[in-house]
Amino acid sequence: MIARREFLLGLVAASLTPTVSAQPPAESVVLVHGLWMTGMESGLLRKRLDEEYGFTTRQYSYHTVQVGLEDNIRLLHEFLGDVPGEVVHVVGHSLGGLLALHTLLRFPEARPGRVVCLGSPLRGSIAARAMAGLPFGEDVLGATIREAVLNGGLEAWRGTREVGVIGGTLAVGLGAVIENLPEPNDGTIAVVETQLPGIKDHLELSVSHTGLLVSPQVASQTAYFLRHGVFARP
Repeated sequence: MIARREFLLGLVAASLTPTVSAQPPAESVVLVHGLWMTGMESGLLRKRLDEEYGFTTRQYSYHTVQVGLEDNIRLLHEFLGDVPGEVVHVVGHSLGGLLALHTLLRFPEARPGRVVCLGSPLRGSIAARAMAGLPFGEDVLGATIREAVLNGGLEAWRGTREVGVIGGTLAVGLGAVIENLPEPNDGTIAVVETQLPGIKDHLELSVSHTGLLVSPQVASQTAYFLRHGVFARP
């Protein structure tokens, strides 16, 4: 009898408890990793954008070597379509930034949002071309690099979204052993290779190519551009 009464009281309490519906986030940020990466490398940047700057973040992971540019464009487009939020931003590191721009050119996202490219070879890559010239070099770099970077990259940004680009100037990495890599560079990508006509803003920071993913200053500037459409200046 007591058990029956407790059960009935539980039903009454449940009926009086308001139902809380899950609301989609106001602003989501999709992070797209670079060559030979998995997305785990973006963990600290993703955590900062989430906890310090209030964005809801999603990591997009893709095959950088086995899958070609066209398929990766289609797959990223499908992923973006499933991301909740009134505003959907994209942050791409290295090859990921170039893939993001190709995708948004081909499939303009209906929802608003901005793009930040971190050390992305938007105008091609001398380092990639040097590596492609080595035995089995193109096979190691993979199909997406071959189709998106080795052909010289983009000529200009003609999409509707505002794009900000951060180029690193701390030359630590692969570029140290590659001849004719213009200075300044981040050790892999030259700053000039990140400068693309048509983008909204460009910023140089003293970080390496990998350091772009762990620098608190890069996280701060990325968040600022996503919110304001320009990088913060002193």
